[in-house]
Amino acid sequence: MTYRDHVSDLPSRISLREVGPRDGLQNEAPVPTGAKVALINALGRTGVSRIEAVSFVHPRAIPQMADAGEVWEQIERAAGVRYSALVPNLRGAERALAAGFGELEVVVSASDTHNRKNVNRGTEESLDDIARILNAVHAAGATCQVIVSTAYGCPYEGDVPVERVLGIIKRAVADGADGISYGDTTGMATPRRVVGLVGETRMRFPDAPLNLHFHNTRGTGLANVLAALQLGVSDFDASVGGLGGCPYAPGATGNVCTEDLVHMVEDMGVDTGVDLEAMIAAAAEAERLVGRTLPSQVLRAGPRTRLTPMDVPACD
Repeated sequence: MTYRDHVSDLPSRISLREVGPRDGLQNEAPVPTGAKVALINALGRTGVSRIEAVSFVHPRAIPQMADAGEVWEQIERAAGVRYSALVPNLRGAERALAAGFGELEVVVSASDTHNRKNVNRGTEESLDDIARILNAVHAAGATCQVIVSTAYGCPYEGDVPVERVLGIIKRAVADGADGISYGDTTGMATPRRVVGLVGETRMRFPDAPLNLHFHNTRGTGLANVLAALQLGVSDFDASVGGLGGCPYAPGATGNVCTEDLVHMVEDMGVDTGVDLEAMIAAAAEAERLVGRTLPSQVLRAGPRTRLTPMDVPACD
């Protein structure tokens, strides 16, 4: 079998959720509300189908998200774009629903230690709260995805057994989760671990919509995306410019970069619906916004179609 034959087995199209405005900016020094709004508006014009815009957390915990309500009120709702909010608990879900969000995500850590540092309670307590959140969300006519963070490993506990993750998913699915997502919170995933966890998940919960959220902390982010594509996964998170990390996970640098992911998979014949040049422009705006160099490779080099003689040093 040739490589081209193998590529033909990949999904013809994937769905991307842009998480830079939430997961990215929560790890930076607080930026003005207007700047956040401008970034979300720019992302809405890139063709990305979903944007995780804000999170409704207590401002003492994540002061960068203290203006979530104001940001949501001020952004331009781009046609065809679905906007969502992340919530840590029932109170956050109530605030998001009151603000008018129809799509929510709630997070629980597979690692009990990380869960306590993240939301100040054990994993089982969070699952009890998630059951109440799902009831409230569905009663409001909205949807809620359950995100399992530290799904591939924890900076405090080390490896997280696959059975531990699957036990959490079993409870979430039984309680009515509209979808599940695996978060590689500190970039501990490798293609082997992706195949193991996703493969087991598909066998046991074949009807559960699955999203994957990778970090590039150890340089395996795009390799993990490719491994997941080869398993037929077609729903991913990515962050403009590679913004992101986790404030409760030491060393957890940025998420997989949106423009790098788009550049790779589009060249492999996988459609994203994203205008790459528009996404690169949004990444440049994000870099100006946070005032530091972001880890995006495509932002630095440009897409392969933009090469000119001046871009390439003399070589033999």
